[in-house]
Amino acid sequence: MVANVLKRKIALRIKRKKRIRAKISGCESCPRVSIFKSNRTLYAQVINDVTGTTICASNGGKLGIKANKAGAQALAKDLAEKMKSAKIENAVFDRNGYLYHGVVASFGEALKANGIKL
Repeated sequence: MVANVLKRKIALRIKRKKRIRAKISGCESCPRVSIFKSNRTLYAQVINDVTGTTICASNGGKLGIKANKAGAQALAKDLAEKMKSAKIENAVFDRNGYLYHGVVASFGEALKANGIKL
């Protein structure tokens, strides 16, 4: 029973992800910031969808942060510094099918607080 519930949750998140990705896309001047969260850590990357390349990325596992609100703020600060060094000020936020609540919302707000316009 537990396996079926987990499969359904993942399937619903993928449906939400596809619905979101149909509406947003990143370009060179305004790339897409995508977040992924696992039970242990967070990952974020800045993507140019026109060329299909990752401009910069941050890995919470390498930074030694956990998948909580404080960790999301630390990851956002690191990613914002990398974005500023790549001369990116504007971005589109891709929440990757997750609800804009908790860790994902904390990451988005921290990006805004560090000078990135979403």
